[in-house]
Amino acid sequence: MVTSITSDTEFDAFKSNGLSVIHFYADWSEPCQHMNNILEDLVLENEFQSIKIAKCLAEDFAEISLKYNVSAVPKFIMFRNGVQVDVLDGADPIQLNKKIQALLTKSEKTDQKVEDINLRLKSLINSAPIMLFMKGSKSEPKCKFSTAIVNLLNNINAEFSTFDILQDQVVREKLKTYSNWPTYPQLYINGELIGGLDIVKELKENGELDNLLKVESSKTNLNDRLKLLIHKADVMAFIKGNKQVARCGFSNQLIQILNQTGIDYETFDILSDEEVRQGLKVYSDWPTYPQVYVKGSLIGGLDIIKELKEGGELIATLKGEL
Repeated sequence: MVTSITSDTEFDAFKSNGLSVIHFYADWSEPCQHMNNILEDLVLENEFQSIKIAKCLAEDFAEISLKYNVSAVPKFIMFRNGVQVDVLDGADPIQLNKKIQALLTKSEKTDQKVEDINLRLKSLINSAPIMLFMKGSKSEPKCKFSTAIVNLLNNINAEFSTFDILQDQVVREKLKTYSNWPTYPQLYINGELIGGLDIVKELKENGELDNLLKVESSKTNLNDRLKLLIHKADVMAFIKGNKQVARCGFSNQLIQILNQTGIDYETFDILSDEEVRQGLKVYSDWPTYPQVYVKGSLIGGLDIIKELKEGGELIATLKGEL
């Protein structure tokens, strides 16, 4: 439904987050009443569910009307996160619809762009177990802070990779927001932000940095082991139990389905190794078992296998043809 603004505070709160359209109207105006009816219809349409719509009696909110130059009604003002982005004067349903559509399209493109940038940043951060974002490179730092942190890491024989923020303005600016860390250099271990030069110095002085790097090394060794396990056979199932004796209902259902395909597969009993059981969930970013891999690539769990079977795609998938 269309929200009725009843106070200045409610007006400020309504426009402050996301996309919003506020109709400044008057009770005595027939065009305003007509447009309010149009708005009531608009809020029911699925394509407009992501935008908030409200109406505000212009005469009851004189200061707000003055601030936004409401000298005649109906008037529509569009906001994105509290900032005015468009305006429409008069009772024009077609033009109002066009403006809202344009606002939504622009918002979708903006959201997609942010998502794409964040995915790139996440990929860069995880491109090496120890990743340093700095000015310059490991062999040629280009500021004193970057030089200092490179020297510190070299002195403890750390194996690390670097990214030169001077070569990519988008990464340089967006990573500060993504990490909520306003300066460089930035050091990450296993995808987690450790901090800048001062933090790394403190960790080194307290003896904690060596422990962090040892944890990294341990995780790296586990990841190497997990990688070997998921490549042990072309089709590899991580279950509770084994193909002869499954030890939970989900694992049993999976084994029955795999057996019906006639395709060779191997299993690993996660109940026999707690390190693998916990580590594989992180490695695969899949929180439950069973997990099925084909030629080292995660296919999914029981529900995915069932869907593939019902869709007639399971055998081709297990053969690596899809």
